[in-house]
This record gives sequence, C-alpha cells and structure tokens, in this order.
Amino acid sequence: MALFTPLTLGSITLPNRIGMSALTRNRADVSTVPNPLMKEYYLQRAAGGAGLIVTEGTLVTRQGTEWPQAPGIWNEEQTAAWKSIVDAIHTTETKVYCQLWHLGRANHPDAPEQIKAGEASPTREYSGPVYAPSALSARGGKFRFLPGAPGYVTPTEIEDPATLIPLFKNAAINAKEAGFDGVELHGANGYLIHQFLDSTSNARTDKWGGSVENRARFGLEILKVLVEVFGADVGVKLSPSGGYNDMGMPLPETIATYNYFISEADKLGLSYILLARYVPALDMEIDGKLRATQHDVVATFRPAITHARVFSNGGFTPAEAEALVAAGTLDGVLFGVLWIAHPDLARRVRHGKPLDNTPDPKTYYGHLDRPAQLGFTDYPAFAGYD
Repeated sequence: MALFTPLTLGSITLPNRIGMSALTRNRADVSTVPNPLMKEYYLQRAAGGAGLIVTEGTLVTRQGTEWPQAPGIWNEEQTAAWKSIVDAIHTTETKVYCQLWHLGRANHPDAPEQIKAGEASPTREYSGPVYAPSALSARGGKFRFLPGAPGYVTPTEIEDPATLIPLFKNAAINAKEAGFDGVELHGANGYLIHQFLDSTSNARTDKWGGSVENRARFGLEILKVLVEVFGADVGVKLSPSGGYNDMGMPLPETIATYNYFISEADKLGLSYILLARYVPALDMEIDGKLRATQHDVVATFRPAITHARVFSNGGFTPAEAEALVAAGTLDGVLFGVLWIAHPDLARRVRHGKPLDNTPDPKTYYGHLDRPAQLGFTDYPAFAGYD
C-alpha cells in the first residue's frame, strides 16, 4: 500500500503516510500544562502506528479559548511537560510536530485564561483583551462554560502586528527544547493567521492589510521566524474554504489570496503544506446561507506547491487516501475523528481490520463535569492482530 511507504519530511523520515491531525482536546491541567493523561493519549496513537502526529492546538500565549484547559507552550513548565510526552512518542517510530496556535478574535475576555492574560507581564505574552487584525467580530461561537454561553465579541485591533511575531518564535524555541521533530503553524479555521489572510476579517489599510501581498505578510513573517528555529522542519495548515469561525471570501479572491500565500510559503523551504478540505461539519449557517466558499481545495492549490510535501485532511476514508497517495496527488493524509475513536488506526488499516469503534462527538473536547478520560483514552484497540 502506498500509505505504508516511508516519506522524507524535512530532516526526518516518516515510517508511513498516515498522520494524525491536530485535535483541540482541552484535557490539559487548569494551568494549561500538559499532563499524564495527555501523554497516555498520544502514546496510544503512536503505538497504534501513526507516521506523524500533529499535536492539538497549542497556545503560544495565554488566551480565553472556547475549550478550557487547552495546553500552551510559552513557559518552562509547559515545555518540560511536553518533553515528557515527546520522549514517550519517540519510544516508537512515530514523529511528532507541535501545532502553534493563536486564536485572535476567536476568544472571550471573560474566559479565565484571558483574564489571567490581562494580569500577566507583557514581556512573555501579549496581554490584554481580545485582539485581532481589525475590530470585526466573528459571528457565532459559543463559550459553553461561561454564564449564558456567550458568543464572540468585537475585538481590539492589534496596533502593531509585528509585536506578536516573537510569541511564535518563543513557542518554537520551546518546542525545540521539548524535542519536537517540527512545528506546524495553525493558519486555518478562522484563527489569527487566517484572520489576517481573509479580507472579511482584515480591513486594515497599513502594510498588514488591503492587498493580497499585505494580508499574506503576517503569516509569512511568522513562517520565516519558525524556519529560523527549526530549519526545514516547519509545516503550515490552511483551510481556504473557510466556513468555521465565520470565514470565507468570494471564490476569485480566495484563489488569488491562497495561490499567492502558498507559492510564497513554498519558497521558504517548508517540510509540508496541509490543505484542509471543505468539511460540512465545520461550516456554519449565517442568515440562512452556508458561510464557506466550497471548492476542491486540493485540485485548486496543489499546483502551487513545488517544493514542500503536500498533505490534506478532512473526512478522508483510508481507501480514498490510499488512492490519492498512490496517484501522487498527495504525499500523505492526516486523519482526525478516525484517530479519536481508533487509537490503533494505522495498524487496523495496514492489517485490514474494521474501523468499528463509534466516536462520540459529545466527548471530543471533554466536559468539565465528566471523567477526563471519557472519549479520550478509553477507546479500545483491536483485539487480535494476526
């Protein structure tokens, strides 16, 4: 099977092309520090044959996420905890990237972590209220753990975006210290990098907004500092269709924006560019219409990539992934929900075993009033490989 051929990725070699995509799991400690339960979760899936694991969204600074107890990687305690997880993963053949995440406008000033951020020293993190490229609120959102389950708020425009770039470099330095094989910049799903790229969330008139080149600048400048730290071992995740978190431009503008960003990012010597497909479950209805700009993301933007490896995710079946990798359309496929429910997903695929665990969406991101392992580390592996 093409999925089980090795793949050179930057400075490392993956044992296979079945990856595990970043999943925002929010099972960290209340202090945003990774814990032994997370270690068990990742080690289960490494032992289950993942070629590459991309961690859950890992915050580069303290923010009020929709999911409390999301982990960070901005301080020494978090870094040491991640190192324990990375070391465990490296007892297998699996490689692991840390996904670097900043929410931008997709957070809430009343969330406990955001309140703490306002009290923190700005020498290590960008403290204060919710910040974004422009004072444009995302529609929707639901902070279920806050009274009244409020949605998104109107953010404060970032005065100088360049002041945020060191946050990502600091996180990459910490990821290097923790032993990660690389880092992935989260440029998708309506978070900060995506907000700069998209003209519906970026109304700036300075060098960080307006033209395609200006809207792409922020993400590209961050990729440059990540490359300074990790060399070729840097990836980026993009979701050009938008939808989630109130994102999406008209198709001609989407194509122009992402063709430019992807072609420029590809010149930086990245290990991979991940093109997330349109997924109906991540779309949202606003004013009676679906928000996303639906199109074939892989077919549209694959030709713009000539140096980096090309990955995709978003509702793939193993059979579909095998066909696309065998044809050379993709170099690898990352799975999400299938890995949640099947800690041994790659082993099952390799040995032709059924994917018969039923995932429970209600436990994907945990519940503060339920056991943390529920829907996290309690899905069984297949009993009885040949």
